[in-house]
Amino acid sequence: MTDNTSATAPASRPPLTLLGTGAMGTALARAWLAAGHPVTVWNRTPGRTAALAAEGATVAASAAGAVAANRLVIACLLDDASVGTALEDADLAGRDLVNLTTGTPAEGRARAAWATSRGARFLDGGIMAVPPMIGHPESGGYVFYSGSGELFEEHRDTLAVPAGTRYVGADPGFAALHDVALLSAMGGLFAGVTHAFALVRGEDIAPGDFAPLLASWLTAMTLSVHRTAEQLESGDYTTGVVSNLAMQAAGNATLLRTAEEQGVSTELLRPYMELMTRHVADGHGDEDTAGMIGRLDLRGGAV
Repeated sequence: MTDNTSATAPASRPPLTLLGTGAMGTALARAWLAAGHPVTVWNRTPGRTAALAAEGATVAASAAGAVAANRLVIACLLDDASVGTALEDADLAGRDLVNLTTGTPAEGRARAAWATSRGARFLDGGIMAVPPMIGHPESGGYVFYSGSGELFEEHRDTLAVPAGTRYVGADPGFAALHDVALLSAMGGLFAGVTHAFALVRGEDIAPGDFAPLLASWLTAMTLSVHRTAEQLESGDYTTGVVSNLAMQAAGNATLLRTAEEQGVSTELLRPYMELMTRHVADGHGDEDTAGMIGRLDLRGGAV
């Protein structure tokens, strides 16, 4: 297959290869095509490339052929194992591999070492968006990147086409770490939202009337993350605390009784409350919630 990198492209934008045309991969490809980038695509199931071919993408018969077509190669596959399988027979020497496949920090670091050993520069990514947000700057979607800073700077404009870019460091695992940390916080938020709606469900309270109250309250409470960061950086969890853990732990009893009265399970609340109870029992009742973070550190972090 001809290397598009050395050929004169029909458009002024740099060409690229995209491995994976699932929902996210297709959204990415469409954004690059709309911006004038020649795009070569490959998918394990060939039929899933038909729509993109009709929109101007070049379809490669194999992953190795797709890699050979362009210097910039972007993977958006099912998981890290899929990346290794797809690229097993590809010649990565001189290629710039950007991995937008969801994975763990350890997988990002291992994949970076693997790619580097095969002659490629490597950048890992964590997409903070869903497919409908791709290609729409006003949506607020963005991608965390970590790994080769030189690769990121060289391809920054191209990478910024589908969504905003945020480079978080040379450690290839940092993009995934940022991604998973934010998603984990989202999981806790959704657990609280789920419990809140369960409490009012069945009462004469319209969910549509309750939703804006819940949204505004949660928005106000999220500002506390800045306070938490300051406390973690200073190591001082007690100065200026408005509602310490002892007060919160005492108030938890009311939350649990209310759930019981409403016939709602407390399984989404109890793990966090039990952690708080243990921390207070160990003599940390005058601390803010930041003080509990050390209890989660299984690597030997101080409590």
